[in-house]
Amino acid sequence: MGSCSGRCALIVLCAFQLVAALERQVFDFLGYQWAPILANFVHIIVVILGLFGTIQYRPRYVMVYTVWAAVWVTWNIFIICFYLEVGGLLQDSELLTFSLSRHRSWWREHWPGCLHEEVPAVGLGAPHGQALVSGAGCALEPSYVEALHSGLQILIALLGFVCGCYVVSVFTEEEDSFDFIGGFDPFPLYHVNEKPPSLLSKQAYLPA
Repeated sequence: MGSCSGRCALIVLCAFQLVAALERQVFDFLGYQWAPILANFVHIIVVILGLFGTIQYRPRYVMVYTVWAAVWVTWNIFIICFYLEVGGLLQDSELLTFSLSRHRSWWREHWPGCLHEEVPAVGLGAPHGQALVSGAGCALEPSYVEALHSGLQILIALLGFVCGCYVVSVFTEEEDSFDFIGGFDPFPLYHVNEKPPSLLSKQAYLPA
């Protein structure tokens, strides 16, 4: 019963996590955030792997998902610090774009209620077809939207880490308690036709 409830919880959690990761990937693509795009891609692959391992009773796959959940929490903490400019990080830096785009965030450029103005390009300028705009006067800062996205990812990842550890422990206990030769039967089938030595000795002395 515990295995079933743990598996079902982790399956639902992985499905929700997959939807949230795909939603985030779409907006990172629209914002040309190449570092988050790569991180989201790896995250989606590992979540699918964890979902497959949970359904198919593969504890090693679930273990990989559990370890990645801890890494994903660390990554999203960094994203929160980046957009809130904690620890000397600046959201205007090109750390997440690999200097391939002058965009900083889709939310920053398209958040409803913001007044957008063109920012003159410096140096090489923005690539063709990529307008660089800056939002001002927003009711809710776009950086807070990015931080909320990462906070949601951290919450789901922590729940996934706990459920993953539980499912791995249950799967491991079930594997250890199962005998692959005789199953759960303490008297395997090949012992059924064997006769005790005492019975064989009595048959040897029976008169013909």
